[in-house]
Amino acid sequence: MSDTKNLLIIVNTTEAANQYASYVIAFMAKKLGNVPNVTIFYGPNAVSMVKKGELAKLEIPQNVKELIAGQLDGLSASDLPDNLEQMARFQKDQLGVTIASCATFHVIGGFASSVDDTSNIEDFVVPVQLPNAWGALDGADKILYF
Repeated sequence: MSDTKNLLIIVNTTEAANQYASYVIAFMAKKLGNVPNVTIFYGPNAVSMVKKGELAKLEIPQNVKELIAGQLDGLSASDLPDNLEQMARFQKDQLGVTIASCATFHVIGGFASSVDDTSNIEDFVVPVQLPNAWGALDGADKILYF
């Protein structure tokens, strides 16, 4: 078991590989590492990924499902979702992974009118303001950066 209690995974690129990797690492932390608190946080360069429909565009092809499942005991390719939106929802609902993004950069990115505007972001994403973003950084035992 890991000594890590609070893992923060910062995704700061829209590159598909980094998106996939962040969710695989979150899954591994919860399932294999038994890390109680795992957060995927979309940083300034990646907040566009939390706009409605963006993660759904990143499909998980069958060969990738087989590649991942083949490395984890008890997991089959058919257990894996078809895209990253479904993966995010599963991880939030079933594993308790928090998925967050910086609301300030929603406004700067032009898809929110204020830090409280959630009309254009996925409903499973927690928009955080600057003090809470700092709190996540400060409270993390480990920070991984993608």
